[in-house]
Amino acid sequence: MKIRQKKSLVPLNLIVTAGLAVLIVMMCFSITQGAADIPLKTVREAFLSFDSADSYHLMIIDLRLPRVLTSAFVGAALGVAGAIMQGITRNPMADSGILGINSGAGFAVALYFAFMPNLGYGGLIFCAFIGAAFGALLVFGITAAKRGNDTSMRLVLAGAAVSALLTALSQGIGLSFQVGVDVLFWTVGGVANAAWKQLSIIAPVITAALIGGILLGPSVSILNMGEDVAKGLGLKTGAVQGLCTVCVLALAGTSVAAVGAVAFVGLIIPHVSRFLVGVDYQKMIPASAVLGAILLVLADLGARVVSPPFEVPLGVITALIGVPFFLHLSRNERSGR
Repeated sequence: MKIRQKKSLVPLNLIVTAGLAVLIVMMCFSITQGAADIPLKTVREAFLSFDSADSYHLMIIDLRLPRVLTSAFVGAALGVAGAIMQGITRNPMADSGILGINSGAGFAVALYFAFMPNLGYGGLIFCAFIGAAFGALLVFGITAAKRGNDTSMRLVLAGAAVSALLTALSQGIGLSFQVGVDVLFWTVGGVANAAWKQLSIIAPVITAALIGGILLGPSVSILNMGEDVAKGLGLKTGAVQGLCTVCVLALAGTSVAAVGAVAFVGLIIPHVSRFLVGVDYQKMIPASAVLGAILLVLADLGARVVSPPFEVPLGVITALIGVPFFLHLSRNERSGR
């Protein structure tokens, strides 16, 4: 069987190489911006000859460097999670924020703060993972309860309903158990509290899940053609869907545990990647990782420079970009384009 695919517009090697170069430049520039602007020369000096007596060096290494690295890791995670979800569900509007995964993880985080705060950051990530799985199970369970052809819109509606429910429950827990400030941070999203300790935990988890997602790319491309076609080509669809789900839950759950419920990154980035490299998920997934990292580093930079010395919540910045994009996709979906 000959499979026709959209021709790639830009070579993947160029996307990855240029993207990484842009990412490094943006990370270095982001380190210089904030309540106190730091010259780029000082950043270079802090990297080459760190001086613990220099307050700027301490600010760069202990505060701003882990912040931009966390933004990059989480952006890559959310971008890849969105690409995999859109591939296995064949739904162009699939995203961990829209389909209840982020709100499920946020609900589990609220339970963590209320009842299990002594479990440590590792326990927080585990709770977020379980919550992400719970949110996804609710959404897909509601969608599967009614048979029909319009599964894309039902997924979105079920995701919106589940997200609203779990968000309300999270806020109720926050108010009832006096952990509202902690819950609010995870509701709006942000990397202001990023530190090396947290980064040392989330980085291996996200890296492993990213590698898993990239390795699953060819199988996701086949699955995206339809389950019947995939089975005809000999693909073990159940195993592939299970592995993809584990990757998505690890990426989304860890991201929510790190920075909160930042939505729309996983919606926007796969469409940009598809436009640049075509519909082959073997190319889309690594491209989504690089572009997602760039987007969230830029969003965090915008959160700091829009209204200094105050910070705009990271989730607000991504929502300002993502909501119009989502409405555009919804209109195209209804018109069948």
